[in-house]
Amino acid sequence: MSRRVVWLQLLIGWLPVWALFTTLIIAAHANTSVHFALLVALRIMVTAALLGLVVQRFTERVSWPSRVRPSFVAIHLVAAVVYAVTWVFLNSIIESLYRGALVLNTGPGIAAYLMMGIWLYVMIAGLSYTTFATGRAAHAEANAARAQRSALRAQLNPHFLFNALHAVVQLIPREPKRAAQAAEQLAGLLRGTIEEDRDLVPMSDEWAFVEKYLELERLRFGDRLRVSAQITDEASRELIPVFALQTLVENAVRHGAAPKVEATDIAIRASAENGTLTVSVHDTGDATKPPNGDGTGTGLMRLRERLSVLYGGEARLDAGREPSGGFLAQLVIPRSDADA
Repeated sequence: MSRRVVWLQLLIGWLPVWALFTTLIIAAHANTSVHFALLVALRIMVTAALLGLVVQRFTERVSWPSRVRPSFVAIHLVAAVVYAVTWVFLNSIIESLYRGALVLNTGPGIAAYLMMGIWLYVMIAGLSYTTFATGRAAHAEANAARAQRSALRAQLNPHFLFNALHAVVQLIPREPKRAAQAAEQLAGLLRGTIEEDRDLVPMSDEWAFVEKYLELERLRFGDRLRVSAQITDEASRELIPVFALQTLVENAVRHGAAPKVEATDIAIRASAENGTLTVSVHDTGDATKPPNGDGTGTGLMRLRERLSVLYGGEARLDAGREPSGGFLAQLVIPRSDADA
């Protein structure tokens, strides 16, 4: 948060106090003009606010305990009295300088003045502790979200590795040379998954990774795997959760192409318009018996969890059999400022 915003919030917070002091001065002195009351109230408020900065520092050192004890209350009672006395003293000095003579500014009465100072201390300290608690809660929530993202990423990599290794193993007894080539390509893909530590990547980076993955799968399927892609230039600049497109394509290969003897067409589309990035993967696999026909497979389920962490309810993943045949998975997420 910028300093300008902080100072603006402080100003807005003290405005009601200024109005209160102005009202009290006018009520206590019937012949006082509103202009004079505003000036005097401003002086009183400014000294209270300046001392309030000290109170904020004090509350940072004396943190709120998990269990409030008498010693904690006693510390703040003493601090409140010191604040009130100092506040009265500062206003007396300012009044003395204004009049050119030593004056004890007691306002409506020394007792009422001191009670007002204690009330201000309680208000400032209470708001400070509330702000600290809110900041700690936000920090803890952010750490929890990062931990959840890390856990989901840790689940994703072994899932991808298992499927890729399965593809290589299937080649070993039939075509050892191609299996060796696939193992080298798999090593490159695995290096990319290990070194990638971003949550969001440009669509162009994600597609480059998917193309390498498809090269590996083509060693196994050959001409039985036919892929077409239409990714607009605008969509290629948008940010997408890392491995999101790879998960959709892998789902199509594993559950669409793998069970079939005939060729399988996989169509990849990505477009950015109306504030959203839409990515779809359609395959012509056997729609009568898809293992994940309801879109609840492990890969898609984990992708949904990641979308919930990253976007809340602003993103969705729809998946299911198409009436015309095949399986369609469609990802819709808010557009980023990647092209701004």
